[in-house]
Amino acid sequence: MKRFAFTALAGLILAGSASAQDTTLKMQTIEPSLGQAITMATFANIVTDKLDDVSIEVAGGGAATLHQMETARGNLDMYMISPTIHILMSNGAAMYKNEPEAPELAKNVQVLMWFPYGQYHFAVRGDSDITVLDDIEGATVFLGPQGGGAYNAAKGWIEATTGLVAGEDYDAIKANWATGFQSFLDGKVEMYVNGCIDPCQQFIQFTETETVRFIGPEDDQGEEVDKFLGKFRQRAEIPAGLYENQVNDGPVMSNDTAVGIGVRADLDEELVYRITKAFWENLGSITTDAPWAKALSPEYAAQTLGTATFHPGAARYYKEIGVQ
Repeated sequence: MKRFAFTALAGLILAGSASAQDTTLKMQTIEPSLGQAITMATFANIVTDKLDDVSIEVAGGGAATLHQMETARGNLDMYMISPTIHILMSNGAAMYKNEPEAPELAKNVQVLMWFPYGQYHFAVRGDSDITVLDDIEGATVFLGPQGGGAYNAAKGWIEATTGLVAGEDYDAIKANWATGFQSFLDGKVEMYVNGCIDPCQQFIQFTETETVRFIGPEDDQGEEVDKFLGKFRQRAEIPAGLYENQVNDGPVMSNDTAVGIGVRADLDEELVYRITKAFWENLGSITTDAPWAKALSPEYAAQTLGTATFHPGAARYYKEIGVQ
């Protein structure tokens, strides 16, 4: 059996072992400290550990929108997919509008599994005067790297629920994930936003020395909110009592969406079947050390979302266990 160190929470994610493997797959994910990257690294961890002839090498950093193009071109084997970015690529829209080959390339990627992105946590210090999202007028905040999907989702939720517009009613700083979190630690921003499955590493770290309050809007209903949510987002509560120094005395309403592991469509069916099976049959072995993994399920993973189809190998496993 291969030895494999679980290092996702440490920052740099490494997968594989020194011994030669029959099959080595290249996975590219986003900033390694983020929950979605940790989920993907955990997938790679389990598969690499349980299958003697398969190794998944993980590299962290960069944009999932670019990783999708590189996977479709055959330069990567696995990446973080979302229903929205696959639709945009299929239509040659938004960030793909200047990529004439994008619609055809979109046929070259498929889904292995979906998992929750995690609720968007809008966090302030426990003693802050900001108690609801409607209070951030005039505040300095970090929503995520500007131009990225997380930034646009956080900005959109705020605007839909409160009417407040980034850059007009409050200042959204330009920073990457690491700098944005450090700015919150240093008190340079009044609100920090991160979408993740609880417990999130950033909030575990923050609440070691500080109190935190997660905030929601005064009202999460209305036509604008429903328009923002669309087909692939849903309201999701952040419970009280998640972290030792969390001051919320009740649940807070936010939103969540789905992302997943996308794969090259031409990967061998038997290979994809085996790695899918290896992950789900061994996920329970790590939930004590990674309690957030309890949020993952085959039923969620096998749902139909957007225009991306399931790889035949993954579909075969989900049909075998009766969830598709």
